Amino acid sequence: MAAAMLLRRLPAARSPIMAATRAISDSTAPLTIETSMPFTAHIVDPPSRDVATTPAELVAFFHDMSLMRRMEIAADSLYKAKLIRGFCHLYDGQEAVCAGMEAAITRKDSIITAYRDHCIFLSRGGDLVTAFAELMGRQVGCSRGKGGSMHFYKKDANFYGGHGIVGAQVPLGCGLAFAQKYRKEDTVSFSLYGDGAANQGQLFEALNISALWKLPAILVCENNHYGMGTAEWRAAKSPSYYKRGDYVPGLKVDGMDVLAVKQACKFAKEHAIANGPIVLEMDTYRYHGHSMSDPGSTYRTRDEISGVRQERDPIERVRKLLLAHDLATPAELKDMEKEIRKEVDAAIAKAKESPMPDASELFTNVYVKGFGVESFGADRKELRATLP
Repeated sequence: MAAAMLLRRLPAARSPIMAATRAISDSTAPLTIETSMPFTAHIVDPPSRDVATTPAELVAFFHDMSLMRRMEIAADSLYKAKLIRGFCHLYDGQEAVCAGMEAAITRKDSIITAYRDHCIFLSRGGDLVTAFAELMGRQVGCSRGKGGSMHFYKKDANFYGGHGIVGAQVPLGCGLAFAQKYRKEDTVSFSLYGDGAANQGQLFEALNISALWKLPAILVCENNHYGMGTAEWRAAKSPSYYKRGDYVPGLKVDGMDVLAVKQACKFAKEHAIANGPIVLEMDTYRYHGHSMSDPGSTYRTRDEISGVRQERDPIERVRKLLLAHDLATPAELKDMEKEIRKEVDAAIAKAKESPMPDASELFTNVYVKGFGVESFGADRKELRATLP
C-alpha cells in the first residue's frame, strides 16, 4: 500500500518508482519560477508572482498529478464496467488545485469539499487501494465501502469529506475554523465548492459569521465554469467569485498552474490566521462531464475542451518546466507515467479482492454506540436514543 501513496509524502525524496531510473532530479536547491498569470485581488495586496520551489517538488507535482489523472481515467472505465455504481464525479483537469494546496499547508490544516473528492483524498495521504475499494463499495474503502464516490474521508489527515448536498460543506468548514480558533491553533480550514454552489445562501451566512469572528476560514471556489451543464455567466450575475465576499478579501488564481495555487494558498493561510477569512477563486476546468451520467459535450464544444488541454493542462505545464530546466528527459517522464499505470492497475486488482460490506453494516453508524437505543410504539419501529 505504501507504494500507492503520493510521492511528495514519501519520506525519501525519490519514490520507489523513480529509484530504477537515472537522473530525474531530486535536488532541493532553491528554484524561483514566475506564475503563468498575475493574481487578481479584491481589497488585499496580491502575493508575488515569483514562486519558490525546488526540482524535487516539481518532479513530485508531476508524479502526483499524473497519478491523480490516471486514477480518474481508471474510475471512468470501472464505472462503465458497472463496478462503480451510483454517482461519480471526476476531477481530471483540476488536479493542480489540490496538489498546489497541499504543498502550501500541513496535515494539521483542515480541508472539506463537495462530491468531487477522490484526488483530494490522495493529496491528504490516502492510498490508491483504499480509494478504489471505496469507489467499488468494498470493506477496505476509506468509508468502509458505505460512502462511495461522494463520501471520501480521512480524519487522521483532517480531511472531512466528501459531501453530496451542494454548498452544505461550507458552513461545516467554517465550523472547523471556529474550532481551530477556539483551541488557539495556528491552523486554517479550506472549504472547497464549485461555481454552481457559489450562489447558495448558506455560503454567505457562514462567511458573514466567519468575518465577524475573524475565523481562519478560507473559502475556495473551484470555478470550472459549468455548474452541471449551466455556464457560469447564465447562473451568476457576477461571476467574479473572488469578489463575492464584499467585505472579505479575495484572490483570483490560475487554478491550472500548480505553483500559482501553492503561492495563493500559502498567502491565504498567513492572511486567515492573522486577519480572518479570505475567498480564493481557482480558475480551472474539468475534462469529464459534471458526473459520469453527463457526456460533457452538449453544453460546450469539443474544440473548447481540446483547446484547454493543449494550452492550460496542469500536468503538461509541469512537464514543460521539467524539460526546460533540464530536470528530466522526455523518456524519463514517459517511464514514470508507465509505472503509474502499472501502480493503478495493481491497486484496482487489490481493491477487487476486498469483499463487500456485511449485511449487518446496514445498521451501523446510525446511532453512536452506548447511547441505549430503544424501540417504542405498537409496531416497535419508533427508535429513540438517550443522549448524554
